[in-house]
Amino acid sequence: MQKIFAVTRRELIAYFSSPLAYMVMTAFLLLQGLVFYLVLAILSDPSTPAMAPLEAFFGGTIFFWFYLLFVVPVITMRLVAEERRSGTLEVLLTSPLTEGQIIAGKFVAAFVFYIALWLPTALYVIILRQHSTIDMGPVLAGYLGVAMLGFLFLGIGTFASTLTENQLIAAILAFVGLIALFVAPLVEQLLVSGSVFKTALVHMNLFAQMEDYAMGIIDTRHIVYEVSVGLLFLFLATRSLELGKGR
Repeated sequence: MQKIFAVTRRELIAYFSSPLAYMVMTAFLLLQGLVFYLVLAILSDPSTPAMAPLEAFFGGTIFFWFYLLFVVPVITMRLVAEERRSGTLEVLLTSPLTEGQIIAGKFVAAFVFYIALWLPTALYVIILRQHSTIDMGPVLAGYLGVAMLGFLFLGIGTFASTLTENQLIAAILAFVGLIALFVAPLVEQLLVSGSVFKTALVHMNLFAQMEDYAMGIIDTRHIVYEVSVGLLFLFLATRSLELGKGR
């Protein structure tokens, strides 16, 4: 654990000493604030169907998914690709660290940075509680959904970063991988009702999963899917490093 923590600490220092990190944080929070304002403005219209503001905020708009699709690749693109480009990856691979410890440390740092992006949005909850009664159950479940989707997406992004030394290509690969996850609901509509594949694809529907979280429904099947697929891609990232070490 100490070795993983050392890698995590190194990566967090690299994140927060980079101007790009602060640009991402600033853009993320400005856009989130704008969306929160628009959600409140739309829901305050009497002709709009009743909905909890935070339910709409957590996955209820296209902007939520837009953020994840573009922010996660930016967070993960440099994890291994930059090390490979600068030549420091060889130093890491010859140090007393296993490939698994390197990937775990880098992934934890990316996950911490991802969570740090969302922490300031807790102010929205505080603002709403000052003006109305808020059921904290769906709010906490919504943040859990954000964390679980982040775990899954960051796992894919970490794997993509091990495939190339070019950060831009790593970001594009991660973006393509994330887009593939959203194709599942479209494919599911084409399959015969009652088929095994259709049932499996139903449980892979990220829109439905986030909708459940936003309503306060915590389905362990969603958590198992997100964690297991995220761990699968972290395993693939480890294997990718191992193969690269052998070349």
